[in-house]
Amino acid sequence: MTLRFTLRQLEYFVAVGEAGSIVLASAKVNVSSPSISAAISQLESEFGLSLFVRKHAHGLSLTPAGKELMLRAKALLDDADQLNSVAGDISGKIRGPLSIGCLLTFAQLIVPNLRRKFEEKYPEVQVSQSELFQSDIFDRLRQAEIDIALTYDLDIPSDLVFVPLAELPPYALVGEEHPLVNLPAVSVDELKDYPMVLLDLPHSSTYFMSFFSEIGVKPQIAERTKDMAVMRSLVANGYGYSIANVRPLNDLSPDGRKLRFIPLLGDVRPMKMGLVMTQGAKSILTVQAFAEHCKETITQSSVPGLNVKKSD
Repeated sequence: MTLRFTLRQLEYFVAVGEAGSIVLASAKVNVSSPSISAAISQLESEFGLSLFVRKHAHGLSLTPAGKELMLRAKALLDDADQLNSVAGDISGKIRGPLSIGCLLTFAQLIVPNLRRKFEEKYPEVQVSQSELFQSDIFDRLRQAEIDIALTYDLDIPSDLVFVPLAELPPYALVGEEHPLVNLPAVSVDELKDYPMVLLDLPHSSTYFMSFFSEIGVKPQIAERTKDMAVMRSLVANGYGYSIANVRPLNDLSPDGRKLRFIPLLGDVRPMKMGLVMTQGAKSILTVQAFAEHCKETITQSSVPGLNVKKSD
């Protein structure tokens, strides 16, 4: 039996179907628009079907036949990836694609260095990365859009596997002019009457707020932001204190002002940084290799990009 198409043609077809545009698909797969147009034309000719409706103002839309073929093409491409993985398993060689997710609060600090060292160790692995909210990490893992992710142990679903790597204690962040700036440590009770800049992310904000609810008080929330960098700048410019578990190597806000990280006193549980993946991912060689790399690189005494010392 002679195949009437190539996997590369199917890859281009799927890219156009998802993007709704040859130009956007070209940017996604890093191939010229004429090459993609030629691949689509060849598929339509071989199958004797029209795969797209061409709309001049609105790009391309899949025909009913195109929608059906796209589902089958995706499944075939997934099978081809699995075949590559099996071949890698048999040969014992770490190679092929690896898609990494990371919680966006610390992605900029940890992932680039972690990824670079992994790629140097395994040059035949093609790594891609995504910076995500916690709930998006869970969804992407279940949909097989990412293979493994770095995150915290916050509300991990029972169908996913969490592998702890390091504990990160919470700190109060204050600017240089804050009344509590010279304290060696501070309690939640001491913070409660000062204005707070809340890092208002799903799951994370619940964790920070739990410190106050456990002693029966409410924080005085003055500002909310979903961006770690904005939070640090607001604190450094006197808008209030904040609480975070991520302490960069440089104790400066993005606009260059000095921050003080003060350890929190009392029964405040640390965040556990670790890896989360699906049950089946543990058997994939590239995932295994990345997990081992993380275990070697991220330890209780050393986290790339972070200052993990216990106190000032």
